[in-house]
Amino acid sequence: MDIEAIKQLKARYFRLLDRKDWAGWTEVWEQEIEHEMPADGTSFRGAREDFVAFVARALTGIVTVHHGQTPEIKLTSPTSATGIWAFVDRLKAGPDAQPGISEFTGFGHYHESYVKSDAGWRIKTQRVTRLRMDIGPAESS
Repeated sequence: MDIEAIKQLKARYFRLLDRKDWAGWTEVWEQEIEHEMPADGTSFRGAREDFVAFVARALTGIVTVHHGQTPEIKLTSPTSATGIWAFVDRLKAGPDAQPGISEFTGFGHYHESYVKSDAGWRIKTQRVTRLRMDIGPAESS
């Protein structure tokens, strides 16, 4: 049941992120989190609200589609777990995007840790590794 709950958590993560439901997306994270994305040099440690605000600013005007699959989830205690998810993400500039933003398709893995509390399972740490990035030119209007 815990592994299924973590799968449901990650499904909400993708749906809420792509819908830009920042209040809902905040709830998939533990109060204090760590995030790292070595491919673009992003590193964050601190309050989930600050991280969500950072992501919301970065994705202003960007349409995103995230698909995660083939989870490898390991329960490490009754209240902790780790997981690795293969993923594909697509980003494309919308009319409100900053100039020069290009279309992007990425392939890689999420490496995560989870904690369980009275609120259920939440993401505590996340490291995003990339296997490939296809970057297209920005469209001119």
